[in-house]
Amino acid sequence: MPTYNKLVRDKIPEIIKNDGKAFTSTILSDEAYRNSLYKKLLEEVEELIAADSSSEAIEEAADLLEVTEALVKLNGSSMQEVEQVRANKKDQRGGFDKRIFLQEVSE
Repeated sequence: MPTYNKLVRDKIPEIIKNDGKAFTSTILSDEAYRNSLYKKLLEEVEELIAADSSSEAIEEAADLLEVTEALVKLNGSSMQEVEQVRANKKDQRGGFDKRIFLQEVSE
């Protein structure tokens, strides 16, 4: 029996059960949940970087957003608030569309 010891999406136990398989799981405390989300965030970033196609990259970016949303909710906020902060930062400092790579700044 494979051992995973990782945070999974909410419907994974149901999918496993419907496949006729047995599993063990537990519900995490807030601290353990936060730590597991951080690990999942790193996992999703690595998978996005390793994506071989644009469709795979979109799938991994969606997973990354899902984990980000869970972290935002855990911290008592919403994605709407995050979007507002993102838009404000873009208005004030710009985005990354121009691909500017800063090399040096002289005093």
